[in-house]
Amino acid sequence: MAEAATTVHGTVAAGFEGVREEFAASVDGAAHDPGAQLVVYRGSERVVDLWSAALAEESLVGVFSSTKGAMALVAALLVQDGHLDLDRTVASYWPGFAAEGKGGITLREVLAHRAGVVGLDRGFTPEELADDRAIAALLAGQRPFWQPGQFFGYHGYVIGALVGEVVFRATGRTLQEWYEERIRAPYGLDLWLGLPESEEPRFLTTLPMLPTPEQQAEIEADTESLHSLGSIAFNEHAPGHGGLETFPNSRLVRANGQASVAGIGSARGLAGMYAAAAFGLNGDGPLLKPDTAAEFARVHSAGTDLVTSSQKQFGLGFNTLATNYRSVGAGTFGHAGASGSLGLADPRQGYAYAYTCRRYVYPGGAAPENEGLLWAVVRALD
Repeated sequence: MAEAATTVHGTVAAGFEGVREEFAASVDGAAHDPGAQLVVYRGSERVVDLWSAALAEESLVGVFSSTKGAMALVAALLVQDGHLDLDRTVASYWPGFAAEGKGGITLREVLAHRAGVVGLDRGFTPEELADDRAIAALLAGQRPFWQPGQFFGYHGYVIGALVGEVVFRATGRTLQEWYEERIRAPYGLDLWLGLPESEEPRFLTTLPMLPTPEQQAEIEADTESLHSLGSIAFNEHAPGHGGLETFPNSRLVRANGQASVAGIGSARGLAGMYAAAAFGLNGDGPLLKPDTAAEFARVHSAGTDLVTSSQKQFGLGFNTLATNYRSVGAGTFGHAGASGSLGLADPRQGYAYAYTCRRYVYPGGAAPENEGLLWAVVRALD
């Protein structure tokens, strides 16, 4: 492994020097060093392990919706093992969910963002939003915001709670417990759904960056309709709403590890999870069988997302990333996070990738530098 250039720290395997150069250029090109990490596995071998000067090697950050990749992996494993059935109704596991016309919604529709239960009419308090079981209890009595199964929209804050409640009702154990025992602990991954107090000194708070004047005008226009579907889904209509950009900065949020947006980790942890899922680590085989990975990566929802009013595609819990990045292969599965993070496995091209970032840049989502970094990875693999 070769040492990185002075602008970044870490190592790359022979042939991956171009990835290091692309990462250094992305750091140098930022207005401020964003404090970023980049890790790539070629199969089960870690070939890129880089971080910028604003972070330490062991730093942990909020990964926001990249957390959903861990949630989806737990669901996939439980389906694969026969504990869950994608086409059973949620209410067959969780009878209270049948209220308000939700009795026919299947687990597959929840994972594909088609359930229509994106938020709560009154909104969630900060304490409720930090707790998956509290979210689920409140959503049981919530009416859907569209005809379930007919449309789709991003269940940004709540999909982990909905899936997690099915997991708990079916198995008697929380999604977080399954994640810890089946995925995080066996591989020693620095990606936590429930950050222990002992790991707190490694956590770096998310740093929201001020929007430009043009972006501020967009924000003000958005807040004119606090009861739009997007506002409800992102809890912006709730009194005392603190904003997604600082969500992981709460110790309560970090400790509870709700499975939609509260994951805390590093690029090593995020990439390691996808490497374990698709290729195997530490001499073990891959966690997911090829058929399971293909089913969860397959497009289940495509078109206009009713929450974000943008063109989106979703698999089951995962983003289907081949339409977002031309460099990735068909069947790639992963998820992006609002602070710029991105984690994925590309089984066809044989790599797992993760990028994490400390800054939260409006409007959120995978950082634009991921495009160039992924191309650099693919070139190195070729």
